[in-house]
Amino acid sequence: MKILHIDTNHPSLIEQLASAGFENYEDYSSSKSDIEQKISRYDGIVIRSRFAIDKSFLKKATKLKFIARVGAGLENIDCEYALTKKIELIAAPEGNRNAVGEHALGMLLSLFNNLNKADKEVKQGLWLREENRGVELDGKTVGIIGYGNMGKSFAKKLRGFNVEVLCYDIKPSVGDENCKQVSLEELQEKAEVLSLHTPQTALTEKMINTSFIKSFRKNFWLINTARGKSVVTKDLILALKSGKILGAGLDVLEYEKSSFENLFSKNLMPDAFQYLIAAENVLLSPHVGGWTQESKEKLAQTIVDKIKEKFSSRKNLIN
Repeated sequence: MKILHIDTNHPSLIEQLASAGFENYEDYSSSKSDIEQKISRYDGIVIRSRFAIDKSFLKKATKLKFIARVGAGLENIDCEYALTKKIELIAAPEGNRNAVGEHALGMLLSLFNNLNKADKEVKQGLWLREENRGVELDGKTVGIIGYGNMGKSFAKKLRGFNVEVLCYDIKPSVGDENCKQVSLEELQEKAEVLSLHTPQTALTEKMINTSFIKSFRKNFWLINTARGKSVVTKDLILALKSGKILGAGLDVLEYEKSSFENLFSKNLMPDAFQYLIAAENVLLSPHVGGWTQESKEKLAQTIVDKIKEKFSSRKNLIN
């Protein structure tokens, strides 16, 4: 099988596929239209986020047997159309789930203890102790929406903090020893922290809006390491101003391009984003929750294992 790689990844990915007998071709710089002209030569494609794999692209991929995305989600692929062409879709949420869980916990503890704010102040020569008195995670109730690989990883990290962990998920019976699955209404009744671990779908887009936020009985902290478009930024800001949301840790933003590689589609900074930058109770990072040295290798290994499992025994029959 001939595989085209259009994003750089950990070198072990290509090395192991080559050892397994796959032919690897790399093109990290050609435009999407140029790659469309030659995609019919390949049986598989390995991507990260450089551009969207849409219907137009897939129509030209006449030999394609699989698309492997070195990441957790598949929203930059027209999955519905790909499946009609019997193209196997491969993702690797197992590869960076630990990194995401640690990042979410790090954001939460930083917000609770004003670490980002205090760090800036001390570096400016300010020694404001009372102004940086924190709150403790101990005894809090943490709500998780989306209890798949990422949500489970975050819940596991919370063990030992003496917290109650609740989750809401559209799938039944996903709770485990680290988390009790409840209705959305119960989560909104009890949660003091909300952490999002959902994919980008029609159900989750703009999910965190004013109506949703007001449904929480208590004021709460928000952590989003999932997808930026799940949160309506202007509604988040209203909640931050009113104190309904006590603080927010955002690894992802509504303004990200669909490739996740850049922030704004145009060189314009929305007013809402300027507020987030200035807010002392908001912590921002550039979509790096799953972006560790270890996860880079784990993601590659997960993709290798899945490709080999599905295609190694058949590769000589497909040429």
